[in-house]
Amino acid sequence: MSLILAVDGGNSKTDAALLTSDGDVIGAVRGPQSSPDQLGVEGSIDVVERLARELGEEADLAVLLLAGLDFDDEEDAYRCAAERRGLARRLVVGNDTFAVLRAGSSSGWGVAVVCGAGINCVGVAPDGRQARFASLGEISGDWGGGSDVGMAAVVAAARSHDGRGPRTVLESAVPAHFGLSTPVELARALHARRVTVDELRELAPLVFAAARDDAIAAAIVDRLAGEVVTMVRAALTRLDLLDEDVEVVLGGALLQCGDERLLAGVELGVAALGSRLRVMVGDAPPVVGAALVGLDAVGAPEAAHDRLRARLGAAAAALAAR
Repeated sequence: MSLILAVDGGNSKTDAALLTSDGDVIGAVRGPQSSPDQLGVEGSIDVVERLARELGEEADLAVLLLAGLDFDDEEDAYRCAAERRGLARRLVVGNDTFAVLRAGSSSGWGVAVVCGAGINCVGVAPDGRQARFASLGEISGDWGGGSDVGMAAVVAAARSHDGRGPRTVLESAVPAHFGLSTPVELARALHARRVTVDELRELAPLVFAAARDDAIAAAIVDRLAGEVVTMVRAALTRLDLLDEDVEVVLGGALLQCGDERLLAGVELGVAALGSRLRVMVGDAPPVVGAALVGLDAVGAPEAAHDRLRARLGAAAAALAAR
């Protein structure tokens, strides 16, 4: 029986679990963010190493699925650094979208869209072919995630205030969130870096709430739904799966918060792409997906997968509730 270290590392937190190849969970811990985009490769591995030590036993296999590993050479560099640290005897390294897909799909393949601080998507065909996106923000054509929704709200508030755009409740609600009176005060605070662009992701829940009665906020939510559908369409087209039975898994804080307008827009848009596509909001934490990838890699039986889903799902939920 082998031991597997499963890690889901994101821009806000990192979940790690130690399990057996039979699907039994030895322990689960949560730590700070571990994205190599933010911390660098060595800083990211520092976080993962601390969590591994906290779990106590050396793993035979480590599955490290992290935000910010978007290209093959980035995965190779991370794998080499982890090997030098002796993190485990064998390593599987990849992007955190694979954890969301594996946790949410019953088949192990399909399309996953993750919408949290940013937006990303991955598609995997039954034969293993992949469709991936650069996910570098605006410079790679991306729009979506908390930061972009927040910036759209800031722009709408400013244009409402000075007359360049239609009136919106965001004009007062957006600066008020930061304890300011007007969009101009907020613009100056952003310009002086007293408020950071990263903090704008806090505005997403405000935009969702305002969208129930405000057309401008509703347009921002609809734009986000459209971007999710666009990524799904691109992945399915590249993999020639538009006419197949495919699970589309939605993950990340914005897509899992249950906003009715956003989810309805995604479901309607995906339904228009193909009648055999099924949208599902992921309910298992991504660390479960990382662990399932580990069980796949060691050829564990289906009973181990089922046991792991039940036990690690409960452990990860307990971590999130602390």
